[in-house]
Amino acid sequence: MCKIRSFCVCLSAILYFWPMVLKEKYTTLQRTLDGMQAQIEDSLSFARNFVPRGETPRSLFSLLKQHTTYRLDPPGVELLQSMPTLMHRNFYGIPGAGDCDCFTIAAVACCKVEKIPVRIVVVGNTQKNPTHVYCEVLDGGKWTPFDLCSPFYGETKKYRYLSIIKVK
Repeated sequence: MCKIRSFCVCLSAILYFWPMVLKEKYTTLQRTLDGMQAQIEDSLSFARNFVPRGETPRSLFSLLKQHTTYRLDPPGVELLQSMPTLMHRNFYGIPGAGDCDCFTIAAVACCKVEKIPVRIVVVGNTQKNPTHVYCEVLDGGKWTPFDLCSPFYGETKKYRYLSIIKVK
């Protein structure tokens, strides 16, 4: 009886968190981007309730910066958290703790609900090995970095490789 109960508790926990957290060994950039897109879609209803109406890109950046804390993924694992998981029930046990892809998921979801044009940017030193992801928003007619790993709105580090990914 105890073994069945333990199995049911574990299964309940998996179902509770799925699909809000994708935790798997890193394989390819496309697989990560597909996972991010799924988490963005899963984050939209949370973002609708999280973001006050009428936010500008700059004020939205400030709001999200107040609620996020950078943490590295576990070694060898690509951890993609939906916005509700990032903010409440995340892998680290710290509200808002995640890395660049988790922050990008949250930022894109919030921009989409605010109808702010947004796109994903993948960067690194080489195309074969990208190292960072963030989003850009169309602000004042120009694409502006919205990188929650950077301390300020409109700023990000410079990289040799850059690829723009359209958000679905």
